[in-house]
Amino acid sequence: MEINNDISLQRRRNSAVARGVNQTHPIHVLSASNELVKDVNGKEYIDFTGGIGVNNVGHGHQSVVKAISSQLDRYIHSCFAVVPYEPYVQLCERMNALVPGNSNKTHLLTTGSEAVESAIKIARCHTNRTGILVFSDAYHGRSFLTLAMNGKIHPYSAGMSIGSNDVFRARFPNEAKGVTVSDAIESVESLLLSDIAPADLAAVVIEPIQGEGGVNACNPRFMQFLRKCCDKHGAVFIVDEIQSGTGRTGCFFAFEHSDVIPDLVVFGKSIAGGMPLSGVVGKGEIVDSVEKGGLGGTFAGNPLSCVAALAVLDTFDKENLLERAVQIGVLMRIRLDDIISNRGLIANVNGSGAMLAIELFKDLDKTIPDPELVSEIISRAREGGLLLQRCGPKNNAIRFLMPLTIGQDNLAVGLEILEKVIASSIQH
Repeated sequence: MEINNDISLQRRRNSAVARGVNQTHPIHVLSASNELVKDVNGKEYIDFTGGIGVNNVGHGHQSVVKAISSQLDRYIHSCFAVVPYEPYVQLCERMNALVPGNSNKTHLLTTGSEAVESAIKIARCHTNRTGILVFSDAYHGRSFLTLAMNGKIHPYSAGMSIGSNDVFRARFPNEAKGVTVSDAIESVESLLLSDIAPADLAAVVIEPIQGEGGVNACNPRFMQFLRKCCDKHGAVFIVDEIQSGTGRTGCFFAFEHSDVIPDLVVFGKSIAGGMPLSGVVGKGEIVDSVEKGGLGGTFAGNPLSCVAALAVLDTFDKENLLERAVQIGVLMRIRLDDIISNRGLIANVNGSGAMLAIELFKDLDKTIPDPELVSEIISRAREGGLLLQRCGPKNNAIRFLMPLTIGQDNLAVGLEILEKVIASSIQH
């Protein structure tokens, strides 16, 4: 019988799994606990990827495991649209309280793409319009509409002829790339003058911190401009917090750093501690624009995911994880700045709180991206016991989404590994 190791599993994967499903690391997980992942060969790694921002409370947090185990003895599925259950209602109550406003309502789904599309459906019903304004370097999902909303073709929509006459793209403010807030504001105003009439605009959708786009934090002044713009033209202001939410930046939602209140907030990823769950929360008069049956799905708000999410919210309170996110962010910035300085690395540090990335370049003017160096660092780091992941429109950034529950010692060890592999990769 074939030994179930990484080599044999990789062979089986290549034979059985669709080529379009990505694989960052040529290893296969056997077990995981908090910030540690063990592969089928028995090698252990410190995980700085967090399942692409899903494991904010770590791999297999015991409160989440206990909640799921307890729910398994009650019922697994009834479909909330057929026979509802309390965990769904209770979670909606908790999510409503996390967004400013007294009349919020929530509905739950399974994936981030579903949640983004659901928010668009709500906005279109509320406004009786179809236009959607999004931004450069955005990422909102892999469904057909969200592919049109993304700011990157390869690999998400290559060969799929994805497009929508209802989606319009403005510039995201990014000072490091020469796009000022004024430039971004001008691009929005230009679109509303020459490409889409304000009377046709249903929604503005933005990530307060772009994840796939390079971990770019949106300037609060631009967020405030968009809020006023939506108010002026009667459009719905939608904030995509799928990756930036659930405490990643030191606030439960990243929009809180900008002193704005969106109409709708899309959430997902870490909200259920590794279980599939997403949703939309926001102003009740907007959410209720959709008639009964227009929202939901067979597995939407599955009870196992709901109880897991309730356990995650409790864990944030009990373990002060918002404060921990701030602490991790401060430490990470200090160490990353030191690494850049000590190793002569040409790089920017992007992001906010514990949602950070280091963006690498070949030239001092930071105009030529260096995706090859990123690939080498990620490969060497894995060999050294650290899991990393790339991002950015040019694939020249390494993002850090380690669990907020990571131990101080392993956080330090992971950063030591990172500095060593950067030093060896530059010399190489």
